Amino acid sequence: MRSLTSRRRHKAVRPLLMLLALLVTGTLYSLAAPPQQSSADTSLVATGKGLFTQSCASCHGLGGEGTSAGPAITDVGALAVDFEVSTGRMPKAGPAIQSAPKVNLFTQTETDALAAYVASLATGPAVPTKAQYDPAGLTEEQLARGGELFRTNCSACHNYQGSGGALPNGAVAPSLLDASAKHIYEAMRVGPNQMPIFNESTMPDTDVRSIAGYLQELHAQPAGGLTFGGVGPVAEGFFAWVIGIGALTLFAVWIAARGARAR
Repeated sequence: MRSLTSRRRHKAVRPLLMLLALLVTGTLYSLAAPPQQSSADTSLVATGKGLFTQSCASCHGLGGEGTSAGPAITDVGALAVDFEVSTGRMPKAGPAIQSAPKVNLFTQTETDALAAYVASLATGPAVPTKAQYDPAGLTEEQLARGGELFRTNCSACHNYQGSGGALPNGAVAPSLLDASAKHIYEAMRVGPNQMPIFNESTMPDTDVRSIAGYLQELHAQPAGGLTFGGVGPVAEGFFAWVIGIGALTLFAVWIAARGARAR
């Protein structure tokens, strides 16, 4: 017993225990601590903060907390910023105006910087990789499924050809004729304006790629004949009723008038 007690009280025991405690604490911290940003990332975030303060803070607040003129964007992530800015939807001309595609005011580097800054505010979806949205290599079956999904979920607003259309209260569903696969993916995840959000559980990446691939195939091989603006049976029905039946009605009136004169 005496030898065991003397071993426990040895002078080296306390330093060794402290060293072990520091080692365990350091290991746990390294596992739980968030990854450190590189100097390049830090520089990009700083550049994005300057751009944000200059062009976005008047509506969204200096820290993205939102104001009466614009919503909070602290948790939208880099994906939403990349979509809204690269398509020219942001900055908007005014808070009450629907955001619509237009010429992008920022370079790609500036867009990346803005996205990096907003992403640093809180956790949010990252900009998608090419593997998530690129429809290259899809099979005919996958493209056909994309067509079914588009007609079921999207054509009511964007019409069957994706050329856009009018919505209630003066809103407009934009044309998809020139939309890239990346922007189609981002729009489905963001849900701009009246568009619903299609998250990963509702619409997996494979289905979004199928929709983008279907639209590319559809726009590369447009239907023959007159498209009537690509708005489907509405324009075709209007043409049939107004032009077709109208012409038949006028012809019938003309025949009746000539017949009356003959008598």
